[in-house]
Amino acid sequence: MIEKLDAILKFIPSIKKPEGPMGFKDKLKWTGMIMTVYFLLFSIPAYGVNMVTISSGLFQLMSIVFAARIGSLITVGIGPIVLASILLQLLMGAGLIKLDTNDMEQKGRFQSIQKLTAIIIAIVEAVIFTSTGYVPILNNSLFWIVAAQLAFGAIVIIFLDEMMTKYGLTSGINLFIAGGVAYSIIAGTISILFPEAASAIASGGAGAIPNAIMAFGPLFFAIIVFLISIYVYDMKVELPLVFSQFRGVGGRLPIPLLYVSVLPVILATSFELSLDVWFRFLAGVGGSLANLAKFIALYTPSSTGTPQLSGGLLYLISPSFPLPYAAQYGGIGSYATYFTYLATFKTQLYLPWGGFVFVPEWVHVIVYTVVLILLCIVFGKFWIEMTGQNPKTVAEQLQEIGWQIPGFRRDPRIIESVLNKYIPTITVLGSVIVGLLAALATLTGAVGTGMGILLTVGIMYMLYQQLEQQHMLEGYPALDKILS
Repeated sequence: MIEKLDAILKFIPSIKKPEGPMGFKDKLKWTGMIMTVYFLLFSIPAYGVNMVTISSGLFQLMSIVFAARIGSLITVGIGPIVLASILLQLLMGAGLIKLDTNDMEQKGRFQSIQKLTAIIIAIVEAVIFTSTGYVPILNNSLFWIVAAQLAFGAIVIIFLDEMMTKYGLTSGINLFIAGGVAYSIIAGTISILFPEAASAIASGGAGAIPNAIMAFGPLFFAIIVFLISIYVYDMKVELPLVFSQFRGVGGRLPIPLLYVSVLPVILATSFELSLDVWFRFLAGVGGSLANLAKFIALYTPSSTGTPQLSGGLLYLISPSFPLPYAAQYGGIGSYATYFTYLATFKTQLYLPWGGFVFVPEWVHVIVYTVVLILLCIVFGKFWIEMTGQNPKTVAEQLQEIGWQIPGFRRDPRIIESVLNKYIPTITVLGSVIVGLLAALATLTGAVGTGMGILLTVGIMYMLYQQLEQQHMLEGYPALDKILS
């Protein structure tokens, strides 16, 4: 049945693969050109968008995770790519789509289907963003013009990601997120933290210096999260290996604590934030479904004209927390005000059988943290199965290369049994740690968002490993043939 899509897939453009192996300098050049195009799209506002009324808060986190900038040509960002990947992986896991990604032809078909799905999602999300007020427009007559620009920008990002994967240093998704976080940290420090500190000093009084220092609290938390992330990424378990064909030749198999890196956080947070985008249509639902809509997600009007998620089950699992900046910079005022808000504020949860009830904000903190951790565990276990990082596949790969664990006979089932003692446990433990760290970091209001910093550290760590491996292969070309 899936073969019937081939008639449509042949019309989907594809980036041609390089004709031969690319050196580091060539990849670096292509990476620079692709990131230049990305930042151009990042900096150009979509015609007809009212940039003045765009608020921060949750939108800042959504922009970081989706490598987007609300109101620009890449408002939709990498969301369609991530959602298309999640959707197809779920369909394959459920057996509704049967494709062997180890077969080159079927792998190509899978990639084309994923690209087509991402393009469709990009168009749908562009319309949703524009119609729900997520992106405020200057005039209703410009609706389709704005939606077309957002869809165009999202589709360009899809092909830039493919181009980066084939010609650049790593995947486009990774570098787009890292670039957006770097921009956010620099821009936030210059445009928010320095003015806040200057304003505190100018106000004078005994608290001028302490208030000026506290103004840099978001940057301080950003540095703390950065250092903790580096420390966690460096933790690993190493299993001894020997090469069966050459006596005395051995090595170690590193199993890092964050075995699946930051991918569970990317998928879990993208899923949560996408729910807010997709359920915005509930803001206008009336009639018999009105009560159910308010129970799932309660949206209220805001001063910017954009419906604000303020209650419901969706609010409890979303990172909808204010920022500890001064009010003139879109924040709540200060850390004292922020923590008082978390301790005392109450939100509305509508129960179809009992009307509105008030839920303390600290319950929101707990529910958001627990759900994020659970989603990270689910996506972490799911990811190692779908990407061939599970014990069985790793054991088969080691067997094919000729490695075995010293003291055991050369049998993939033996290697698998040993790996089963480590990989499943480390996958769950790593997913819990990265989910907890991401949740706690988000609650600190770190500039660039704690989530963004965590993702960036993971991305840079993976990039470092890839560059180190490529440097080794360029120095010893024979290894490339062995590992390929």
